[in-house]
Amino acid sequence: MELHCGLDLHSNNTYAGIIDQSGKRVVRSKLKNKPEHIVQFLDQYKEDLARIVVESTYNWYWLVDLLMDEKYKVHLANPSAIQKYSGLKHSDDIDDAFWLAEMWRLGILPEGYIYPKAERPIRDLLRKRSHLVKLRTSLITSLQNIISRNCGIKLSATDIKAIQEDRVAPFLGDQEELALAGAISKDTIDFLGSKIRYIETEVKNRIRLKQPYTLLRSIPGVGNVLALTIMLETGPISRFSKVGDYVSYCRKVPSLWTSNGKKKGKGNSKCGNRYLAWAFSEASELSRRTDANARAYYNRKRQKTNLMVAHAALAHKLARAAYYIMRDQVSYMPEKLFR
Repeated sequence: MELHCGLDLHSNNTYAGIIDQSGKRVVRSKLKNKPEHIVQFLDQYKEDLARIVVESTYNWYWLVDLLMDEKYKVHLANPSAIQKYSGLKHSDDIDDAFWLAEMWRLGILPEGYIYPKAERPIRDLLRKRSHLVKLRTSLITSLQNIISRNCGIKLSATDIKAIQEDRVAPFLGDQEELALAGAISKDTIDFLGSKIRYIETEVKNRIRLKQPYTLLRSIPGVGNVLALTIMLETGPISRFSKVGDYVSYCRKVPSLWTSNGKKKGKGNSKCGNRYLAWAFSEASELSRRTDANARAYYNRKRQKTNLMVAHAALAHKLARAAYYIMRDQVSYMPEKLFR
């Protein structure tokens, strides 16, 4: 008898629902999030379990890795694309677990990508860099505001991040409390900067650079960090059958519903990869500053609409270029992108 299992994963427990090939509910159970408990439960049905479906929650890594190490066939469900039966009067975690298995049985399961376990840590290390950059940016903004309020000047981020010379202290030295706030902020900014550089070095030393990395760097505005981010966050480009799928995954398509020219709502704008969204947004701004073709395209858009739409349009273009560069293993071709 062929069985299918759905696992509704939570922070401290997992609900399991097993159905047979006809959809009949066979077993239900609530399990603690302990590997030995889950393995012991599933081993009772291992010979008949054809598939296990796990919902892609924030903490799915350990469970999927555990099941794959135990040689189960695992599928990751994409929660943003899952739709339940309408009109249900009651639903709970057990129902959710059975529904995961049922979607696989019916062939309607929206699947997420299981990023390879061996490559996931280096990708997550680069994500930690992004986290530190955001923290440093918030401290820089805070320090800029302190100086602006008390001194009436705007100190650039470049001056604040300067390492060989402290360009902050001279502006706040007259007031002891402000000087202390400035010194602490500057020390923390410098500390975060050193850790950011350390992560960048470690990532480059530890990762096996692939051909897409070199080719992605041919895109204007894409340097070492952005190329690594795009390469690691994308994974195998073959998982995107069309360029539109990839650009949507990068969050570079509008999320808007219209009817008869009127706005009727919007979709899930956060569906996709936020790190790729950031990467192409950064590339858009940098390419606009440094590349004549990108700047001309941006200016044409800017004449017809506002600067945010023009910025997003350029980011969309660069995401499309990255897709074809990785798929076809070719260098950046501005004559095709901006024709």
